[in-house]
Amino acid sequence: MIGEFDIDDRLQGLVDRIVDSYVADPSTRHIDRGYLPSRDEVIRIIDMLFEISYPGYFGRQNLTFKNVRYHVGELIPRVAQATYMQIFLSLCHSNEVQGHYDPSGPTDQAMPFDEKARSLTEQFLGRIPAVRESLALDVQAAYDGDPASANSDEVIFSYPGLIAVTVYRYAHEMYKMEIPLIPRTMSEWAHERTGIDIHPGARIGKRFFIDHGTGVVIGETTDIGDNVKVYQSVTLGALSFLKDERGRMVRGYKRHPTVRDNVTIYANATILGGDTVLGEGSTIGGSTFLTSSVPAGCTVISNPPELKVRPPKAEKTGPAHDFNI
Repeated sequence: MIGEFDIDDRLQGLVDRIVDSYVADPSTRHIDRGYLPSRDEVIRIIDMLFEISYPGYFGRQNLTFKNVRYHVGELIPRVAQATYMQIFLSLCHSNEVQGHYDPSGPTDQAMPFDEKARSLTEQFLGRIPAVRESLALDVQAAYDGDPASANSDEVIFSYPGLIAVTVYRYAHEMYKMEIPLIPRTMSEWAHERTGIDIHPGARIGKRFFIDHGTGVVIGETTDIGDNVKVYQSVTLGALSFLKDERGRMVRGYKRHPTVRDNVTIYANATILGGDTVLGEGSTIGGSTFLTSSVPAGCTVISNPPELKVRPPKAEKTGPAHDFNI
């Protein structure tokens, strides 16, 4: 009958093959396991953090100093409950991944993580005022650093760099607390939303501004000082990866560059390596490729290619000539 699709033996066979693939490859399924944070809930936490960080811009508008205390007082418990639950699930998930959880064992195996999740949640929420201080400096840096910005309202409403940096600053707090899974989930949401990929492990100083932003990559062990400005498609990445005697990647060592205070990095520049240091006040020109350090105050540029412009096809009156630029 038109408009209906019968579930016949062929489709049942497809179902069987799909389920068999779940059995064959455990790396791509979460079945017969106990715990996993919710990506949707993590995104909801991000939304509430934006509402707290930039009151009146996101979420409820028309706030006044007569009702804002009530508003924050109503919002913080919701953030606390959601954050606690996701941290609790992430701790249990990490324990399970490490092989310390038995689905058929006693039901109270997760109890030790309850108090730890409560403590971590309290610590995280306690960092909100300090993060807001940093974000206020980031907003000012964006306004001061972009002559096209009309005011700080425009920066907060519309700049993808600020969205990415806001999420990074909260994810970084969780990363420092060694909370599993959630920080990277937060940063990858910002990556998906803005095209800017900042690992939550990177250390970034005050008054950080990403202009335009699309394609920026900042690796896990990157160190960035104060008053740094980065343009689109800049990569602060690893030059190579150490491997152990079994050929597995070694983790936890310095792989990404160090950027000192007051550095500007223009579009499409690529700076690689854990030993690479951009000295204070240096300027890195567009499309530069660097794997070695730069002294303080220096400007690094690449030799531009020679461009040739060929004029329109010659008239019968004379030959065409190329013009070098």
